[in-house]
Amino acid sequence: MNIIDTRAIAKRYVMGTEVVEALKSITISIEKGEYVAFMGPSGSGKSTLMNIIGCLDSPTSGQYILNNQDVSRMGENELAETRNKEIGFVFQTFNLLPRQTSLENVALPLIYAGFNKADRTEKAMLALKNVGLENRAGHRPNELSGGQRQRVAVARALVNDPSILLADEPTGNLDSKTSYEIMDLFDQIHSKGNTVIMVTHEEDIAEYAHRIVRLRDGLVETDLLNKNIRKAKALIQALD
Repeated sequence: MNIIDTRAIAKRYVMGTEVVEALKSITISIEKGEYVAFMGPSGSGKSTLMNIIGCLDSPTSGQYILNNQDVSRMGENELAETRNKEIGFVFQTFNLLPRQTSLENVALPLIYAGFNKADRTEKAMLALKNVGLENRAGHRPNELSGGQRQRVAVARALVNDPSILLADEPTGNLDSKTSYEIMDLFDQIHSKGNTVIMVTHEEDIAEYAHRIVRLRDGLVETDLLNKNIRKAKALIQALD
């Protein structure tokens, strides 16, 4: 069953007299439970595609079906509602609120979803436990390491039980050992049946995905199953 279908989606930006074609015609399908990496050089369109899949932007033309919903023609309010319900985001810069504790940061999406405080606390603590950080619930971001901050961000992304986890350069601000630990966490998340899609420019990080889609000049260059999936555990052991 496909969770994502894009049909000839294009995205054009008008900058003065110039028209920039960020995406020219992208047709891809992603099944529920897949683990996919988007790769490509700067300007290839991978971030634009991620924004459209994440309901942060709409295509100029073409159709985007997410979980049997046509989101390509949704207005901003509908997009926001779908985004909060269907998508969990993990960013390179963590995007945590500096004055809030780990627990409060993780609980934030539940406020928008209408959960009461007791339920928010229970669900947020469970999400922190699932990433191994229940003992850091009362710590603020500046009291955590980079890897711990990213784990809090992952917990926040998953607290709403989204259909898809989207990760945009999730290891970009981390050292190698911590990067592999975070990717090991992604492996665990995927093994539980979650659909994981990430954007990365790092070949060794992309190898964790089971499928790699490479973009160039707004088009899909290659879309291949990854036969060389590298496990984080072996890499961590090699670094020790």
